[in-house]
Amino acid sequence: MATILRTWSYRYPLLYDAIARLSALAVGGEARFRQLPLQGLDITPSTPVLDLCCGAGQTSRFLARRSRQVVGLDISPVAIAAARACVPEVEFVRGRAEALPFAAEHFTIVHTSAALHEMAPRQREQILREAYRVLQPGGRLTFIDFHRPRNWLMKPGLWLFLWLFETETSWQFIAADLMRELIELGFVSPQRTLHAGGSLQVVLAQKPLTASRSAADATTREENLK
Repeated sequence: MATILRTWSYRYPLLYDAIARLSALAVGGEARFRQLPLQGLDITPSTPVLDLCCGAGQTSRFLARRSRQVVGLDISPVAIAAARACVPEVEFVRGRAEALPFAAEHFTIVHTSAALHEMAPRQREQILREAYRVLQPGGRLTFIDFHRPRNWLMKPGLWLFLWLFETETSWQFIAADLMRELIELGFVSPQRTLHAGGSLQVVLAQKPLTASRSAADATTREENLK
């Protein structure tokens, strides 16, 4: 799926930014879109935060206003260069979300914005597993991404957007039972809030306070060896 517009949107940053801003109007603009997953989170200047699949640092910029310990990670060297120019006060690291170059239980918050729909199901599972590993006990995972609208009036717009700009992984993502996946990975009390007529979801999940560091490390080592 997807059309030439997807290729152009990644090739030409101005086009990508225009599409992102236009899409964000459904929730009140880009600033609100970027901060929706952060609402209600206790983020202080000393809170270690990971901005996972950070892109050009669009949300890292808002995180940096609340914490001095924000780290952004992305696989793209172009995105990392743009992020460093956009938010120089944040540390940006190039790396794979499926094998995070961080110690277990390092972050209090792991955030990702509109990235998980780009991943195949097994890849998404490994990324969520890694997010669990690097979270401290009691830490929070939060993300915003597409959701299958419950209101039929919203479906044509989302279907058209996915057809023009996204790939098969997006359709797999909106069909997935994310709450079940998170619980099976060890997260507790996953919560979903819907926005934009149900076409966007904000998901918040917590790592239990009694989470076993050794078990998480062992699971990750086993997955990385496959």
